Amino acid sequence: MNNQLYPFERNRYYPGKMLTSADFQAEQEYHINKNRFMNSLMYGAGIVCGLGVFSLDDLSILVESGVALDGTGREIIVDSSVVRKLSAIEGFQELKGDEATLCVRFKEDPVHAVYSVSHQETDKEYEYNRISEGYEIFLTDKKKKRSVDYELETDFLVQETIYKSENFLVQIVMPAVVSKGRNVRFMLTVKKLSDAEVRLSVRGTLEIPAFLTPAGAQEMEVGVEDLRLNQGEDWKRDYWITVQDIEAIDTNVILKSGSATAFENDTAQQAVQSFTQKIRLSEDSPLELVNDEIGRMNLEMRGAGGEKNLIRLADIKIARTDNSYLIESVVDSGRRKHIAAPAQALLRSHYIEFFDKDTELQGAKQGAEAADNSLHVGKVVAGPEVATGVLEIPLGRGARQGDIRYSGEIAHGLGKGNVYVDVGYEYISSDRSLGGNAKSTIYGDPALFNSQSKDMINVQTAVRVLNDKGSFVVAAKLLQNVDFLVLTFRWVAVRFPAGNDLELVEDFYDKSITAQTPTVTMGVKESHFFGVQFNNMKACSITYELTAPSSGEITADGIYTAPAKEGVYEIHIYCTDMPVVCTYAYAIVKRRENMNDNAPETENAAALDLESRMG
Repeated sequence: MNNQLYPFERNRYYPGKMLTSADFQAEQEYHINKNRFMNSLMYGAGIVCGLGVFSLDDLSILVESGVALDGTGREIIVDSSVVRKLSAIEGFQELKGDEATLCVRFKEDPVHAVYSVSHQETDKEYEYNRISEGYEIFLTDKKKKRSVDYELETDFLVQETIYKSENFLVQIVMPAVVSKGRNVRFMLTVKKLSDAEVRLSVRGTLEIPAFLTPAGAQEMEVGVEDLRLNQGEDWKRDYWITVQDIEAIDTNVILKSGSATAFENDTAQQAVQSFTQKIRLSEDSPLELVNDEIGRMNLEMRGAGGEKNLIRLADIKIARTDNSYLIESVVDSGRRKHIAAPAQALLRSHYIEFFDKDTELQGAKQGAEAADNSLHVGKVVAGPEVATGVLEIPLGRGARQGDIRYSGEIAHGLGKGNVYVDVGYEYISSDRSLGGNAKSTIYGDPALFNSQSKDMINVQTAVRVLNDKGSFVVAAKLLQNVDFLVLTFRWVAVRFPAGNDLELVEDFYDKSITAQTPTVTMGVKESHFFGVQFNNMKACSITYELTAPSSGEITADGIYTAPAKEGVYEIHIYCTDMPVVCTYAYAIVKRRENMNDNAPETENAAALDLESRMG
């Protein structure tokens, strides 16, 4: 089938033009193809809504009503739910294995036969007057090789191989360009190439000069232990790191030489020794980078690959007997591609709020453990320094003057440390100016407002803040007999900055950095990455400088390239925002042919030179 919808041609009308069926056909095709072309570009292929698949019994399935768009932009509309025996679905008899994929595709049928007035003897006496746009459900073997899983190949992602054998392919996948100051994901992928029963263990160390791991390191261990896969199966693991905001325009990700090891069934295998992948550092946001990359794809790239005429709905596992079959399972999760329709944006935004992690409350764990019927979790309303919420203190029946009741332990969400918490009595009373009820909160002594409202009670409160736990407990003493079962209070927590948060005077006496390899011996024109270890301080942006001219080159992310001249060269390393926190590293540069020579005089001279430089 020809899926090419363009170039577009439309009718040109002029006086006296004779219109034939071909002209009217061209008129229809122009508008239909234009609509489908825009569908394919703007929405892509996938399920818009519905089309869920369920097993009704051992022999039958139900496909829910729904809408999908295929790869050429054609609308597939299943207007009502469909119940079918599996054996009655097209393609069932041709299945080779016990796992099938249920698909749906667009289908046109001519309908409404009418008498053809101007037919000739060789023509058909009857013609169809309409074309009905419908759908067709069919089955195909799950393991049948398809191009439906084809993904657009662009330069946005780069891949480097850590290990490859006849059984496995292990690669690191990373973006070719990243945003400074943002998080980025690296991915370890493993693909099983053979059907052999082999388990895999592989590991390696990546040197990431311009990045920081969650622990603040510039090295990242990647790998997997005792992995078992079936042929053709993929396995993935994500690693999240942070891009440092440095002046460099590119950096390198390096597989540390000799760090990669691989074992198949506990037998050591030859892994890749090392690789170096260049990554570009950008000031643009991730969204700008992605939009720019997607906008570069031309029509040929968008139209390449993929099975454009079908939509996958579910995978079905079948148990066969001599004369019959049974449906073992129907799995649609992860098999279906959905289209993010603009009409669903509001609902999608509402649902995604339940997974939004832009603001992470430090006391969430304590709050979960202390949750009970007296707790209403507070919400941060002014950044991480102020939080508020509502709590309830149950009184029970027969509460009397002088009784003291306590709330449960409540996490305020501002973390450990010096936090001030105050509570106010919250009640509802009638308000003539509003023409109804109004909610009020009294902080302090409620007795001072007794004359203004009969709906409140006299209660004395106190708060105990558990500084080391990031939580608090409220006590309420009744100053009158109470018939209420529950008292409601509004609480407000404010975090006071600790001494080291004031940032008025920086104290550096216990902060330091050290080079992971303070001294390295290397050949001329060779390169080495000088990683940094942070002591008693958080990781920060690092600046590298050569202390003497003609002593080689060093990049902003710490990759030093030796000059062509032998000697001892010094590298000054310091925190960009705190230059007083610094260290030095040294490169002893020698020609390779001289490295193994027994030249004690040269070695002693280099050592003395290094000692004099280090003071």
